Amino acid sequence: MPVLCSPNQLTLLGTREEGRGYGGTGATSHSTTPSRSVVGVDLRADIRDFLVTRRARLTPEQVGLPNTGRRRVPGLRREEVAVLAGVSPEWYTRLEKGHISGVSEDVLDAVARALRLSDIECEHLFNLARSAKPVRTPRRRNSPVVPESLQRVLDSMTTAAAFVRTGRLDIVGTNALARALYSPVLDDPRHRGNLARFDFLDPRAADFYPNYDAALSVAVALLRTESGRNPRDPELINLVGELATRSEAFRVRWGAHDVRSHRGGVKEFNHPAVGYLELTYDSMELVAAPGLTLTAYTAEPHTLSADNLGLLASWAASRELPGVDAVGRLSLGD
Repeated sequence: MPVLCSPNQLTLLGTREEGRGYGGTGATSHSTTPSRSVVGVDLRADIRDFLVTRRARLTPEQVGLPNTGRRRVPGLRREEVAVLAGVSPEWYTRLEKGHISGVSEDVLDAVARALRLSDIECEHLFNLARSAKPVRTPRRRNSPVVPESLQRVLDSMTTAAAFVRTGRLDIVGTNALARALYSPVLDDPRHRGNLARFDFLDPRAADFYPNYDAALSVAVALLRTESGRNPRDPELINLVGELATRSEAFRVRWGAHDVRSHRGGVKEFNHPAVGYLELTYDSMELVAAPGLTLTAYTAEPHTLSADNLGLLASWAASRELPGVDAVGRLSLGD
């Protein structure tokens, strides 16, 4: 069944100074400048590319239309989407060119159904439509701060690796176990606590994630989702521009326009101190701190991963001896 996507049904989620260059899978030390749609705010290009990539993945047979023969490009034709959405081909062509401002919610629903969008893709389409409306120059947002009460909550979770991140994948708060889990990310000041920088620009990431390719795709999809919510966020624009300039792996995935939610699942790690970990994660958006997400990793009891998570807790405690930086709220710098 196609998904009905209306704002009333959507639960909205709520996320440079460079040091010495460092490589990584898909990284480049000198590269051509990415296109404007990668490094700046070009909502029309984002809307166009999102709709085109969603249209390209559907076949006539999947949507109950006859296949009329050879096609120059994969997927449905514009006029076929228009028929499915109940709009004129001229109108849909204009929409696909990025002219989305002022389009009614009912029409967006119809397009979402025609393109068989998932819930998170529907949300992304509505976010793009809202972002296309004229706005005043956005005020620079202050660096996110984890309230002391939330830090106490993190610290009370002694058997789970719990951390708080922004939509840009900046880790801004941890408990001791999460600080140990993500020590390869947090111990290198060049990453500035950002998961995506580690994933794409640090060669250790390929060993840290047993399913490295999937980890890269998830990171980009989360950043793409955040770009739909906050397309004018200067820090996000700078991060995307940096990664697109330095990593071919990032550029390819960014161009796919895939989006996703990240509320729960299983993730694997190969931690340099304790080895293999298969952890279940649960994520929740923080109502009291908009734009921040709390994620907690736990291990299935009586498993190798549970044993290794216990070893990681012991390793974390040893790192808190005098002279070792404390875990907890993190500063992203200026």
